[in-house]
Amino acid sequence: MSAAKWSLAGFSGAGYDKGRGPLTQILWFAVSGLILAHWWCPNAVRCTVLRWFGAEIGPGTLIRHRVRIHWPWKLVIGANTWVGEGAWILNLEPVTIGDDVCISQEALLCTGSHDRRSPTFEFDNAPIRVGDGAWIAVRATVLRGTSIGCNAVVGATALVASDVAPGTTVLAPRAAATNR
Repeated sequence: MSAAKWSLAGFSGAGYDKGRGPLTQILWFAVSGLILAHWWCPNAVRCTVLRWFGAEIGPGTLIRHRVRIHWPWKLVIGANTWVGEGAWILNLEPVTIGDDVCISQEALLCTGSHDRRSPTFEFDNAPIRVGDGAWIAVRATVLRGTSIGCNAVVGATALVASDVAPGTTVLAPRAAATNR
């Protein structure tokens, strides 16, 4: 075996601020697991609980069941926005979602990463911003530090690692055709 590129034992998490203390974090994980994950929990309750934990959520927003939100106090969602079943907002850093946005089923917005040049593989996190009228389609992934412009579309299963201009569409690469 060759020598490891990183020394994970030395990882410190330096520079990462969770934004709330351990008690709030534990309470959030308990409440989110007990209430937000279930289909029987009404949308109004989901939005209210998220607001209790510091999320800013505009009127008319629909957050379906099984949506995972890492830290609600680092989340801003505008008015009349939909967040589909099974979506995951892994917001180690702030995520700002505009008005009239559709985040489809099982989409992932991930603000976290690691610095591959760091000898201890430290965090390399950055916020995500989604502009008004954008659509992040089913199972699409938006990575840290990106902005999705107003009225842009990120197609099903697409991967976004850099900014998307307003009004543009990003599609997933097509799988190679096979003859059977």
